[in-house]
Formats: sequence, structure tokens, C-alpha cells
Amino acid sequence: MSFSDSETSSHGGEYKNFKQISRDRLLHEMLRTSDSGDSRSSWKVLIMDKVTVKVMSSTCKMADITDQGVSLVEDLFRRRQPLPTMDAIYYIQPSKENVVMFLSDMSGREPLYRKAYVYFSHPIPKDLVARIKNDTSVIPRIGALGEMNFEYFPIDSQGFVTDHERALGELFGESAQNSRRAEASLNVMASRISTVFASLKEFPFVRYRASKGQDGSTATNFRELVAGKLATAIWNNITTYKSSIPNYPQKETCELLILDRSVDQIAPVIHEWTYDAMCHDLLDMDGNKYVHEVPSKTGGSPEKKEVLLEDQDPVWLELRHTHIADASERLHDRFTNFVSKNKAAQMEQRDGSELSTRDLQKMVQALPQYNEQKERLSTHVEIAGELNKIIRDTGLRELGQLEQDLVFGDAGTKEVIHYLRSKQDTSGENKLRLMMIYASVYPEKFEGDKAAKLMQLAKLSPEDMKAVKNMRMLEGSEKRKPSGSFSLKFDSQKKGNAARKDRTGEEETWQLFRFYPVIEELVDKMCKGDLSKDDYQCMNSSQTAPRGVNGSSARNVPPKATTESTNPRSVRSRRTPNWARSRTSDDGYSSDSNLRSFSTDFKNMGQRIFVFIIGGATRSELRVCHKLTAKLRREVVLGTTSLDDPPQYITVIILHPGVFGEVSLTSIF
Repeated sequence: MSFSDSETSSHGGEYKNFKQISRDRLLHEMLRTSDSGDSRSSWKVLIMDKVTVKVMSSTCKMADITDQGVSLVEDLFRRRQPLPTMDAIYYIQPSKENVVMFLSDMSGREPLYRKAYVYFSHPIPKDLVARIKNDTSVIPRIGALGEMNFEYFPIDSQGFVTDHERALGELFGESAQNSRRAEASLNVMASRISTVFASLKEFPFVRYRASKGQDGSTATNFRELVAGKLATAIWNNITTYKSSIPNYPQKETCELLILDRSVDQIAPVIHEWTYDAMCHDLLDMDGNKYVHEVPSKTGGSPEKKEVLLEDQDPVWLELRHTHIADASERLHDRFTNFVSKNKAAQMEQRDGSELSTRDLQKMVQALPQYNEQKERLSTHVEIAGELNKIIRDTGLRELGQLEQDLVFGDAGTKEVIHYLRSKQDTSGENKLRLMMIYASVYPEKFEGDKAAKLMQLAKLSPEDMKAVKNMRMLEGSEKRKPSGSFSLKFDSQKKGNAARKDRTGEEETWQLFRFYPVIEELVDKMCKGDLSKDDYQCMNSSQTAPRGVNGSSARNVPPKATTESTNPRSVRSRRTPNWARSRTSDDGYSSDSNLRSFSTDFKNMGQRIFVFIIGGATRSELRVCHKLTAKLRREVVLGTTSLDDPPQYITVIILHPGVFGEVSLTSIF
């Protein structure tokens, strides 16, 4: 029993990005198609459980839901008022408890609602289907019964999470071995990831990072097999979808690469210098919510105002992936341009001379847009100013330079010791992050009593030491090979230990914009067909993942040639979204005229690439997916168990990996 979704996305066949397709499915394929056609009541009740309500809220706005005729949103397990003249839409998980509650609502002589349209977030077990069918009083009251196959949480136009914030502890801890909780967590994770492909009608090549030294006869630690276990579970679900979902592709249409957090231990802790990352790293934000003070309208003390930094804000959309210095300059230029071109702003700055009727008319016409844009720009100017002040006050530029020099092999032990001795007022968190980067680049410096001496120099607590120790356990299978050659150059050891190489053909305009996460290199290699088949194994029987933009080698195909392809494509289309279109208006009134949206043209895109990181992803990795989308002409979607900012990640790795156990460090390296 599968939900019969439409062949193409709505709205005239326009191509959509990942989040737009997700949003349209909920709004148009579930809420809109639940109309009974009865003119007596066009309003409906939407009933969800604790998981699906999070899915809905991360995908749609309340106004979007209301536009589809929903007047009331209810919790499945709360006592609800009977509304026998209204239809109800149930968007719930297919659990026994949920089905029992639904049947209780709609059975008997006086059901709570006139008719029920029931959509499950993932495939429903046969025994629960039979339970529903056996209730003869409910069957006539069901307007629709199907599987929506939608149980993931979009966080970006090209990103989603499975809401497993404890994945590091549950899957990579010592207690994970033979743990039912770990297996259950993996199964739920696989189910939610699989609904991404069901929702988009994509059939992926499933590749995963294989554990080191894995072979058919050797037993390996559970945490080293996590990626492979997840890949197997996803593959089994996808195989079921092929035969159960109408019009599901029978040949591969995209690629999925499954990794775990050990693939890159530097990205979660290094200071990322983009506007987005700096906001979430340095400011006291609650999710995407920024709280600041504004003058009171009544003339009293300042009032607190909440601002959401999200895709609906064109300023945020343009600046989020730019360097903080670039963002500050752009904001200054935009504000100056805005004031010079907007009529209301010009009138506000005039002296006390009398205004003509025409001037007043222009001012009145400009005021609504003026107030909205002025407030939006002013907020971002304030945020950028606060970030720059924190950077100055904490000496973050010098620390950031040392971090990147360590990663690229331009600094070593001498520079770290000098920094710790000369910058003793550096915060404990920043020193800990530096030590975690240092331990990742120079693991041999943390063997024996060396680690204790370094932590003593940094004046870090034993609790902080846990973070470094547990991070090294997580990446324990990675062994550093000696260079095998001798060099008289003093920096040979530094370069030999470099965790990154400078990218060729890319010139960075801004200082401290040198760092890039490992997934950028991996996705680039995968797209070219250069990813090691031994290190990154494929679940598909053919064992050959596509190469290049549309399944052929990108190195030999010119860009224009890649637009025509006979390779299978997702049933869902993806033309340029509204926010990604060129902003050409220059009237001084619309934000479009003042803010150039940093965007990607989604026309003529190749097959999608999905990357899933177990154990949390970073904002730098999400940024790289947007960058690769433009570079490769393929939409790159990042999935992860949770999106973690550095403070959050450090807390997780200190608290949860206490269950990593008391394994000696020397047994890992």
C-alpha cells in the first residue's frame, strides 16, 4: 500500500531543489489532495505525532499549512474536541500506539471527525494494516490511507538531519558493541534516510566508507562497521521501494556516499570564518533565532526582538556563506546604496524644508518597503558589528591563523607552545579547540605523558582532556605513515603532518578562508570516478558508480554536452527556484534591487549527489555542498544525524564518548 504521488512536481513542471520538493510534497500531495470536495466545510484538522510535527515545522511555515485549508493543528495524544463536521488529516508514524489512537478517534457511533485522510511517514507493517481493515466501523470513514514516506527534517535548501543528536555515543561508544539501542538507532536512521529517496523518487548508488582491514573472515569492532551497517539497511529499504512505490526508478538516478565523523575531526572544531558559521559559533543563538534589543515604540526601555536567520531573509541568503569581512563590506555598501536610492530614506535625511505633494506621495509609497528593508539591513549590520567586536576582543584572528597553519603544515609544536605561553588569556574553549586540532594533525605528540604536559601548559582540566582523548579514539583506525625520506628542510615534519593540501586553481581573496572540509575532496573525486573502490565500497550489484556529471566522465565532456543525457533521472524535476533567479530590479524599493542573492542556477543539472555523515555535520560542510553544486553542476545534498556547531560538538564528545571506554591510546595508534 503505497502513497500514489504525482509524476512531477507541481506548479507547471518547474524544477525544484531538495527542500522545495519536500515542501511541495507535504503541501500539495498530502494537504491539498485531502480535499473532500464538500463545500459545507473547506477547513480541515491536521493531526500529527511528536516526530511528524517536527518534520512539518522544519519543512513548512504555518501560513503555508493554513493556505491549504488547515484551520487547526492537533497533537495525536492530547485530548481533542470532537469536530464531526470537519475532515481530519492524520500524518503519523506507523506505530501500534498511533494506529490504536487513530482507530479510537474514528470508531464507534460518534467519531471525532467526519472523514479521516491517513498518511504514514514510512512503510506500515502488514499487521497494522490488517488491524485497520478489521475495524468495520472505521473503514467507511477513511478518505485516504497511504504511505507518505517522509520522515526526515530539512534544515537547508540542500540539507537534512535524521534527528539523532546522540549518535556519537550510541554508535561509537564501547557500549555500542552488541547493543540493542545501537541497532535500533541505526534502523531508525536508515528508515529516515530511505524516505528521502522515496520522497524524491531517486534510486541511489549506495557507497560507504569501509573499515580499515575489513575482509570476510575478520571480525571488526562495531564502531568500525557502522557505515557499512547503515548502507546495508538503506539498501534493503530501497530494494523494497523499487517494488512497492509506483513509478519508482528501476535504474540508478543518483549517488549516496555514507561517511562517519571520523573522516574529518578538524571540521567540527576549527573556526570557520563565514557569516553563518560565525553567527552560530560566537553568538548566543537558539537555533536560527537571534535576539537583540530595539528602541521601544513608547519611548521606554529597549525591547527584546527575535529575528530568524533563514532562507526567507534575502540578506541572510546572500551573505551566509561569505567571509565575515566580505559580509561586513557588502552590508556597508548595501546600506549606503539603499539610503541613496530609496525615496523615504532621502526624505528622512532632508533638512526642515517644506515637502511638495509629489515628494510626500513618493515617501508614503516607499514607507512600507523602507521600514522593512531598513530594519532587516540594520539587524545584519548590528550582527556583523557584534561579530567583529568579538573577533577583536578575543584575538581570534591570530588563533585562526595558527589553526589553519597547523592544518596545512605551516606550523607545528613550536608555534603551539609559543601561542599557549604568550596568550594565556585565551578562553578555555578556544585553547581546547586548538589542542584538538593539534592532536588530529600531530597524534604522536599525545602519546604517553606528552598529552598531560601539553594540557598542563594550556591550563585545561581533566574533563577537557576527555575531549581530546575521545576524539582520537573516534579516528583511531587512521594510522599515520612515516614519510620514508629524510629532508634537511626545517619545516619537513610540518609539511609531512599536514592534514590538508592547498587547492590548485583556487585563489582565496580573504584571509583565513583557506580551510576546506574533507568531504569537498571526496565528492570531487567521486564525481570524477577517482574514489577508491576499496576504501569506499558500493552496495549495488553492478559495483560501478557513475562518473562525471551525468554518468560519463566529466573530464572528457564539455559543459554543454552534459545537459543531454540518456541516464535515468529523478521523477521530480528541478528548475531554478524563485530565490535563485537573477535580481535585476534597481528601483531602490525592493530588497531585490539592493541585495544580489548568492545562488545556483538549477537548470540543466546532472544527477544528484547525497552525502550522509554519521555523528554530526558542520556548517562548513553544508557550505561546501552549495559550492560543489555550482562547480559540478549537480545538486549536492548533505544529510547527517545532527548539525553541530563547535560548542555543541565539544559538549557531545566530552559527555557521550565517556562510553567510548577506557581503551589505551597506544592500542589505537
